[in-house]
Amino acid sequence: MRESRIERRLASAVKTQGGLCLKFISPGWDGAPDRLTLLPRGRMAFVELKAPGKTLRPLQRRRREQLERLGFRVFVVDGVEQIGGALDEIRSGNGGDAK
Repeated sequence: MRESRIERRLASAVKTQGGLCLKFISPGWDGAPDRLTLLPRGRMAFVELKAPGKTLRPLQRRRREQLERLGFRVFVVDGVEQIGGALDEIRSGNGGDAK
């Protein structure tokens, strides 16, 4: 399965829950997560999408660590079966890896 298909499924699932799944583009800040996920009741997290079995590049790991040190949640999703769990964690306020 391609990363783009997982990304579309995430965006659709977020929309179904009444949220926004914004493409996160930050010029001059390479390695930023792919999506900013905003759910009702002020719940938000960054989501990095990967093709199945792919891992974060070193710069992506550093960006994740930077964001987490600031108190933001960053999820890595490499399969559609992880989307529900990640969204459950975002809604509940827990954070981390969807894997």
